[in-house]
Amino acid sequence: MNAPATAIRQGRKYEQVLEGARTVFVAMGYERASVDEIARVAAVSKATLYAYFPEKRLLFTEVYRTEILRLADSAIELSGTKPPEIALREAARRFLAYLTSDFAIAMYRICVAETPRFPEIGQAFYESGPELGRARLGDYLRCAQARGQLQIDDIDLAADQFFQLCQSTVCDRILCGVQTQFSEDEMMRIVNGAVETFLARYGT
Repeated sequence: MNAPATAIRQGRKYEQVLEGARTVFVAMGYERASVDEIARVAAVSKATLYAYFPEKRLLFTEVYRTEILRLADSAIELSGTKPPEIALREAARRFLAYLTSDFAIAMYRICVAETPRFPEIGQAFYESGPELGRARLGDYLRCAQARGQLQIDDIDLAADQFFQLCQSTVCDRILCGVQTQFSEDEMMRIVNGAVETFLARYGT
């Protein structure tokens, strides 16, 4: 499947449409989010919206793809210059902040609910999320390994394990409605635990 952006015409009001759609999807979910409401919140005409995004599904996947790319660009230094104990802690903190955001929670719930009917939503969610995160983190892990700071046989598996460690405690509590807000101390407890566990397994 090609990235959604290949079918999208960007222009003067592209970001405006995306921001309006982001707001509506988070507030209403996918099924209840109408094109009329997205156009109203974005302050554009329906004709303008359709010129950029002929289908609501395409708009949803582009909203998610754009947001997750921002996260990926800021989550870790791809140059690989920082030592693992610093770079991984920074990446984990940013990832956890994203994971507990209203946007991430809404997107995840939409994906779970809509993928049985629209498999392309799940595929786009996976490609722009877990798959992209694995690739970006994998690049850093290879650099750190080349410097002798890590010893990893399976980079992809290690990257997946790191992200799963970062979700400990948080995901289940959020998705079950047990807890929606986390203090800085709670967040750092999870971050430090994830990094220390990862380095205990893969550090040199």
